[in-house]
Amino acid sequence: MAAYRSAAGFQRVLLAFKHVCLKQRCGVIICRYSTVYDPNEKTFDKILIANRGEIACRVIKTCKKMGIKTVAVHSDVDSSAVHVKMADEAVCVGPAPTSKSYLNMDAIMNAVKQTGAQAVHPGYGFLSENKEFAKRLAAEGVTFIGPDTHAIQAMGDKIESKLIAKAAKVNTIPGFDGVVKDAEEAVKIAGEIGYPVMIKASAGGGGKGMRISWNDEETREGFRFSSQEAASSFGDDRLLIEKFIDNPRHIEIQVLADKHGNALWLNERECSIQRRNQKVVEEAPSTFLDPDTRRAMGEQAVSLAKAVKYSSAGTVEFLVDSQKNFYFLEMNTRLQVEHPITECITGLDLVHQMIRIAKGYKLQQKQSDIPINGWAIESRVYAEDPYKSFGLPSIGRLSQYQEPLNLPNVRVDSGIQEGSDISIYYDPMISKLVTYGKTREEALKKMEEALDNYVIRGVTHNIPLLREIIVHPRFVSGDISTKFLPEVYPDGFKGHMLTAGERRELLATAAALYVAAQLRSQKFLGDLRFYVLDLQKSMKYSMSHVFQEVIIKYSLRNSCCGLLFFGVLKVAEGQEICVIEAMKMQNSMTAAKTVKSVHCKAGDTVGEGDLLVELE
Repeated sequence: MAAYRSAAGFQRVLLAFKHVCLKQRCGVIICRYSTVYDPNEKTFDKILIANRGEIACRVIKTCKKMGIKTVAVHSDVDSSAVHVKMADEAVCVGPAPTSKSYLNMDAIMNAVKQTGAQAVHPGYGFLSENKEFAKRLAAEGVTFIGPDTHAIQAMGDKIESKLIAKAAKVNTIPGFDGVVKDAEEAVKIAGEIGYPVMIKASAGGGGKGMRISWNDEETREGFRFSSQEAASSFGDDRLLIEKFIDNPRHIEIQVLADKHGNALWLNERECSIQRRNQKVVEEAPSTFLDPDTRRAMGEQAVSLAKAVKYSSAGTVEFLVDSQKNFYFLEMNTRLQVEHPITECITGLDLVHQMIRIAKGYKLQQKQSDIPINGWAIESRVYAEDPYKSFGLPSIGRLSQYQEPLNLPNVRVDSGIQEGSDISIYYDPMISKLVTYGKTREEALKKMEEALDNYVIRGVTHNIPLLREIIVHPRFVSGDISTKFLPEVYPDGFKGHMLTAGERRELLATAAALYVAAQLRSQKFLGDLRFYVLDLQKSMKYSMSHVFQEVIIKYSLRNSCCGLLFFGVLKVAEGQEICVIEAMKMQNSMTAAKTVKSVHCKAGDTVGEGDLLVELE
């Protein structure tokens, strides 16, 4: 075993050296879905994508395959963004703040008229579930590529959707079906339901406006924060309260329905690995569901879709307890962030299907035509510091960026490139990294390899956390729940702790990178013998701890390959001392020391590294 590990380590050292010396990318991309497009099936000539980033790029790719011209909208700071370059036309819709650009309905409607777009694909987020936007498009004779306004209204309101779900014989969570008026009423309702309870925004989604409460004090605080987040994110501060299902799994069913009453369920996605109610790693199918439970969940999802006459791609989310009892959570009337893993195991292009359905065509598939072919895993790669609350946003410019597309069975959905800026104004997602295999083991191994070959510089990123998750014994065995991260890392994520053998391997890799750097420099600076001899002498006779640290830091910071070794990064601790709104999420920060002075005021825009509060 020792010999095997040593050989494997040596191979990784050689691989690192090869990356430095050659720095080649073969660019092999294998996508496990296909756009089976019939040129005789007329759809649209031009589609405007009312979104940005990776989802805008994803929609444009399918439109190109279908021969459809595309229009990108963008804020002034996004004028050089990848989705703008990919589209056939582009229109600036305002300055950086989303309220003045991507949420600016007047500006986007003007862009539709200006370009003559016949349809609009909203992606996810922004205006994707806004019924007023869909109504305005319909009034202008422009097709909204999504469900009709009735379905958006019915499923977008958590109170109404729960009542409809009950009527459609869908399992629901016990709770209060009305709107909570104030904090004291919230306390009263929570006491009647029984703790713990979940406080959530009625018009919410994406984990925003959600708080778990275990007592009266937390209920009052949760009501305040959730209502503020709801107002900021959705312009609607209404809240509801329901029983919190402790230690559940989050499993969702992808549905597809047309305008002729036909509906299918496209199997499930396991989305239990979350932080702050936002998904981090997803997979399809789930290790937990048996065929009977899968069928029951799928049939209930379809029943709900038919109850609201749904037509498009949509997702019905469930909480599933340890006994495989499942409860309706919400329905997202849009394309989900994690849709690629469903495409991998079914072979369907969901964007293509949405466009066909919006034009009025019937579904081409029957339920018996939907396979589970292999296994797919998605890691959400974010510009976030995973050592701070499992991920606080990091902003900056991508000074170096290389996706692991040289590997087979790897798909990367991104909307950035080397030189792109990660802005304070938008979600800090870098990409969705997807791997596929015939088995879950193959998909996991490929994900591990892909994460190790991803090169991201200029911003802090969450790859160290993603890598630790996918190799953790609990995750590998499928023993997961929505509490996975706080249970596995009760004191926060600290990074991978290297064993003595792993540290030696890292040192050997770093030494190889160091030598390669010196070899390059000697092409211009003269004799290379002194550098190599000096390195050999140091390694042979001293190899002091200080020297090891210097060479590792030098190599990992300055080498051209930028390899990650077990996701190792330096740990930076945050101090929780105020409430900061980042990406429309309220982050409460507290301190154990006395506050000496305050260097900011409410409403200020702050950046990473800014001094906010000074402690004694």
